[in-house]
Formats: sequence, structure tokens, C-alpha cells
Amino acid sequence: MAILVKALPQPSSRYGETVCCAGVTLDRQWKRLYPVRFRHLTGDSAFKRWDLVSYDYGRPKQDMRQESCHVHEESIQVDGKLDEKARARLLSPLIVGSAEDAMSRGQSLALVRPRNPRFRWKAKSPGVIEAEKAAFARAARQIGMFDQHLAAMEPTPYHFGFSFEDSAGKHTYQCGDWEAHAMFWNESRRSNAAKALAWMDATFNETYPKAGMVFAIGNQAKRPKTWQLLGVLKLPEEKQGDLFG
Repeated sequence: MAILVKALPQPSSRYGETVCCAGVTLDRQWKRLYPVRFRHLTGDSAFKRWDLVSYDYGRPKQDMRQESCHVHEESIQVDGKLDEKARARLLSPLIVGSAEDAMSRGQSLALVRPRNPRFRWKAKSPGVIEAEKAAFARAARQIGMFDQHLAAMEPTPYHFGFSFEDSAGKHTYQCGDWEAHAMFWNESRRSNAAKALAWMDATFNETYPKAGMVFAIGNQAKRPKTWQLLGVLKLPEEKQGDLFG
């Protein structure tokens, strides 16, 4: 399976800190992997976007979405990387017009190519930041006796989101892509927050739209009509036909 999505970590009273990950098999089947305690993964288990991974899994007991897999975390193995030239060939046939289009097909994960996308950010209030810090601190304490101790996650001080259009109209989605938030932290540590935001603005409002951009979106298990932006991918439009089919 090619990894497309690593969503923002979420505090969990049962697992500590979990990440919802998702991707597509080479025969174009969506798979959602949960629960993944990503920061506990090391070596050949720690994967990145576009990595090809194998894993063992069972059916979730409470999540009835057809793409969902209860992954056995210890079985995750990185087997390679999806070549850049192969990405559009694999994924272009999976692009749908909107979340409504995906729902009509019975999907809970989808790719949408946005029109007129605009990346935006807004500073979080001190109260929101403190609440997120407290939640991650509690999650960091929820570790087993054999688990590696990790420092609590530091929440990003900004809300990131995109406004865009698709076949169903205009939307504004909050961005839950962990890699987008990692962009902010990495550049902030190298320089400062202002330069990090300027870099993200140029990346998501100029570079990605010019190169070709798609959104990986998914719905919530308990609220299937509520869709979220899980991943922002640079993906040129396929011009040479479908070589996988």
C-alpha cells in the first residue's frame, strides 16, 4: 500500500497518542490504518508519505467503514517508495468531484482536485493552546511499561485550513495533515514563525497549485456526512493515460 495520509496525532485515553493513516493499494483500494502510535514506530516501521508498506490487520469492532483496518502496529514494514512518475498514474483514476460524489459511491476516503484553493491560517487563542497541551500531556502518560517514553506533543499555535471549490460548490476545511503542521515547526526552528508561514503560503498558494494539487479527504465514523481534509498532495494531472490499468 502507498501511504498518502498521516493525520495530526490525537490524544487517546486507551492508546495514548494515535494517528489515522491511509493510503491506496497498487490495485487502487483505499485502506485506513488505525490505531497507529506513529511516534513509537522506529526503523523499518517508521513510514513517510509515498512509502510502500505492508502490515497485518483485522476488522475493527466499532468502525464499519469498508476501508478501515485495525492494524497490528508491530507488523508494519516499509517495503519501498512509490516512484514519482507512477503517482499520477496510480491515483488519477481515484479522483472524484466532491465528498458528495464519494459518498454516493459508498466511500469514506477520497481524492479531490480543488479549484481555486487558498491556504489560510489563524492564530489559536491561548486557551485553546493550553487545552491542547494538557490533552497531549495526559496522552503522554498513557504508555505501557514496555513502551518508549516520549515527550508530549507540542500543538501548533495556528489553525491551518483551505478554502476551495469542487463540483459540489465552495468549502472551507481545516487542515488535519500532520506533514503540513510539521512544515511549520521545522521551518520555525530553522528561522522563525513568520518565515515558516511565508514558506507555507508560497508552497500551498503557488507551488502546489501550479504543479498540480489534490486533497485527500475522509469522513468521520460517527458522523459520516462530516468530511475532513487529511492530506495535501502535490500531484500533476495525468497526461499519458493509465499505465496501471
